[in-house]
Amino acid sequence: MAIRKAREQDVPAMLAIYDHFVRDTAVSFEYETPTAEAFAQRLNEHIAIYPWLVWEENGRVLGYAYAGRAFERAAYAWNAEISCYLAQEARGRGVGRQLYAAIEDVLRRQGVRKVYAIVTAANEPSIAFHKALGYRETLTFFDVGFKHGKWYDVVWLEKLLQPLGTPERFPIPWEELE
Repeated sequence: MAIRKAREQDVPAMLAIYDHFVRDTAVSFEYETPTAEAFAQRLNEHIAIYPWLVWEENGRVLGYAYAGRAFERAAYAWNAEISCYLAQEARGRGVGRQLYAAIEDVLRRQGVRKVYAIVTAANEPSIAFHKALGYRETLTFFDVGFKHGKWYDVVWLEKLLQPLGTPERFPIPWEELE
């Protein structure tokens, strides 16, 4: 078992995991699974600033988690959004917890103060998972996502990673961390 930085070579494995969530669930609000090229572009855009990690066992990627910009404007720079997707065989084994702990550690060292998780309200296990990790519900958007013939609510959860205070600098890209 290893948690490591995601690489472009991991795209097919990550897409295989993500495909289930796109096609069969309302966990992702995408209607179509991205192409490998589009997914690789997402990866490269994220890792320019934020962490993207994979969980690997016996040479196989069984899960991944990443952080990204939570909001667009400069004053929001101290916030991030987090996401995690696991293969069926990795669920219920603490893999998500370990990936989140690793991502949150990187975000703290970058200077991020708050992290947000955006979860389909019907995904009660994910909401419970986030609450168990110290996230709190802050907002619900009602009937905002339409997928598989049904409207879904979305819950925003947040976690304070470090005291707010007055920042001494903008958060730094994760590749610049020691």
